[in-house]
Amino acid sequence: MSVATAEVITAPEFRAAGTDLSERRRSGLSCGSIIDLTASPDTIGIAWSTDGAARVGALTAIAAIASDARLAQAYPGITAAAQGLATPQIRHMATIGGNLAQRSRCWYFRNPQIACLKKGGSDCPARSGNHLYHVAFDLGPCVAPHPSTMAMALLAYDAKVTTDTRSGLSISDLLGDGSNGTADNLLASGERIERIELPAPLAGERALYKRAISRSYAEWPLVEICVRAVVTGGIFQQVHITAGGIAPVPLRLAASEAVLQGKPANAATIAQAAELATSGAKPLPMAGYKLELLTGLVRDVVERIAV
Repeated sequence: MSVATAEVITAPEFRAAGTDLSERRRSGLSCGSIIDLTASPDTIGIAWSTDGAARVGALTAIAAIASDARLAQAYPGITAAAQGLATPQIRHMATIGGNLAQRSRCWYFRNPQIACLKKGGSDCPARSGNHLYHVAFDLGPCVAPHPSTMAMALLAYDAKVTTDTRSGLSISDLLGDGSNGTADNLLASGERIERIELPAPLAGERALYKRAISRSYAEWPLVEICVRAVVTGGIFQQVHITAGGIAPVPLRLAASEAVLQGKPANAATIAQAAELATSGAKPLPMAGYKLELLTGLVRDVVERIAV
């Protein structure tokens, strides 16, 4: 394992609520200057267009998203994901932009005395070390799962992200494909998220969110999924399934989606979709259990959404 005495973050960092930044500064991991973000009409609150599409400001609190009745009606997967993350205290402070841009939760990254790829090191110590909570889909040199629950849910809704310099970014544009082990996102230095644009809901669509955790409350998910679907006449007309906690970025479960698309919403089809949820998986030795959790979650949530 690579050990260093100065593996700390010295670059300036933005602070909204600071729920993650404060923790990193207390541990000594982050010691650069702080740039406080000030809310404006474009960066806070939820606005609606005439076609029913929503725009969520990046400084909108997770609790506000979780409790918004209109948002729950139009985008239930997003509000359910917001309700499930962290604790009530953190949800009231944390912002959706901060959740998308938060840093890795890997214990090697969080230790300022240990070098890793995200702190300028030459390798990922988790790969040969303790990776019990790490990836089941090994997509790149860093094996820490991406920590953003909201990114996983927004991926299911084809959300677009606007920054102060760019617009129309997909979640994949924002976070990458997992092949870059040196960064948690693809934001340029000094670039900040301003808002998230959601497309208008499809007629008759429904969505559910569920996570597998190791204790009842205030725990990071081992695996989490969001399923968004239109089921008409017992047939899956449209299906999006996204998963988090299993890869360096949130994933669309394309193989599961493909086997459901246009097929009867019955037990046999759903079982096949659950089995295909692990297509392409390359679990680390300690993280193989996540594949069973993923299969079970897909089966459970798709069964519920098909009713």
